[in-house]
Formats: sequence, structure tokens, C-alpha cells
Amino acid sequence: MTHIKLKKHHKWIIGSFSSVVIIFMVVTGILLNGIIVKQTINHNELSNKIENLQTDTQSKLNELTNSLLDIESSLEETKSTLEKNKQELIELKASASSDFSGIIEEAIKSVVTVRTDVSQGTGFIITDDGYIVTNAHILSGGSEVYVLDYEQNKKTTQFIGYDQDLDIALLKISGNYNALEFGNSDDVVIGEKVIAIGNPLGLQFSVSEGIVSGINRPGPTGLEAYIQTDAALNPGNSGGPLINKKGKVIGINNFKVSDGESLGFALESDYIIEGVNQISQSALGQELI
Repeated sequence: MTHIKLKKHHKWIIGSFSSVVIIFMVVTGILLNGIIVKQTINHNELSNKIENLQTDTQSKLNELTNSLLDIESSLEETKSTLEKNKQELIELKASASSDFSGIIEEAIKSVVTVRTDVSQGTGFIITDDGYIVTNAHILSGGSEVYVLDYEQNKKTTQFIGYDQDLDIALLKISGNYNALEFGNSDDVVIGEKVIAIGNPLGLQFSVSEGIVSGINRPGPTGLEAYIQTDAALNPGNSGGPLINKKGKVIGINNFKVSDGESLGFALESDYIIEGVNQISQSALGQELI
């Protein structure tokens, strides 16, 4: 009997222990599952936070980039406005000036004397690398040509080509220069003040002042492409620039009416540009201006 009781007691202990173990495992499983669930939730929350942070950061970067682009655009507009205002101020100052002294000081440095073995005239530099435009008739009959710059340096001169109808020729000298700029001859108005720079009767770099007396006048070939001016033109002025109050070339002095007073004519700048580009395109394969 005692043995049977002990056996039953032993079974009860084993059963109780098994129950405790099972309960422990269940409780442990529940706890572990809770921990896993909690960790999963925390991981998801962290992932969401990281994703939100990345989204916010990218959004702020996009906003910053757009702001920088706006600032850059604003700076470009401001720069453009300042440059425009500066040019307008220069032009206003020139227009308000009682004389051409400021303009002449700069423009005359880009004017040259053109000489051959039979004649002489004037030319002016139209590109920084030394291309010069002059009248073709100055070179007529000559066997050699050379140029004297403002510093009286004699420059070996290359003949590029000419346009007989427009009476212009293109030359080239070596060196770096400040080229004269062309104005739009369509903007020329009767009555505006102009100056002519040239070498009349061998008097180098002489300047005469006048006004525009007429526009679209016919020339020797009948082409209505000449500005009439009362600025004094004499032999040697041919090929020199006719310059407005803004310091820009509006014509090339070409001829005068010998039987009249103050009747000079200059080929309009738009025709000069067209003629020069045709010559350079034919001779060099490129346009110059």
C-alpha cells in the first residue's frame, strides 16, 4: 500500500511539474510574442520616422534649390539692369555733352591712315584683331599699300578684298586693337550731330563736326544708301568713320559734291556691315561683324 501511495504521489509531483513547465512555456511564449510584436511595431515606427525624415529633408533640399535658382535669376536680372542703366547713362552723358571731346579721345585711336604709292586716305579698325575697312577707290591704281596707326607705327598690310559697288575695301594688320562699334543706320535722324574723322590734305586724325542733313541719298551707282552731312570732308577724309553722339559708326565717309558747300556723303553702316561680311565670307569663309 505504501508503495502504491508513493507511486501515486510521484505521479502527482511529475504532473504538477509538467503543468508548471507548460504554464511557464505558455507565459514565456506570450511574453516573447509580446516582445516581438512590440519590436516589430517599434521597427515599423522607426522605419516610418526615417522615411518621413528623408521626405522632409528632400522637400527642404528642393525648396532650397528652388530658392537658390530664384536668387541666381534675380542676380542675373539685376546685373542685366545695371549694365543697361550704365549704357544708358553713358549715352545720356554723351548726348548731354556740349561737345564730342570724350568720344573723340577714344574713337580716334581706332582710326588709321591708309597709303599707297599713288594716294592716301583713311580707314578704321572694325575688329579687335586688326581688320580695317576703307574706301576701295583709295587703293585704285596703287601697287602697294600700308597703314599708319594712331601711334604712327607703319604696319604691313594684307589686302583681303573689296566691293566695287559699295566702294569699300577690307584690309588686315597684325596686333590687338580697340575696334569701333557700328550703330544702326536705320536709327539715324535728320538734325542729329555727327563727327567725321580723317586725314584731309594729309592732316592726320583731323575731326570735323556737323549734323545729318539727309538720309537715304542716292550715291554714284544710284543706290539710296548714303547719309548727307555738312561735316567738312576734304581729300583724305575718304574711308574715315562718321560717328554719332553715342560714339558709334553710322557711316563711312565716301565723297562730297565739289560744286557745293558742306555736301558730304557717307555710306550707311548697315551697308558697310553687309559689304564687309560678303567680302570676308568670300575671302575667309566667315563673317567678321
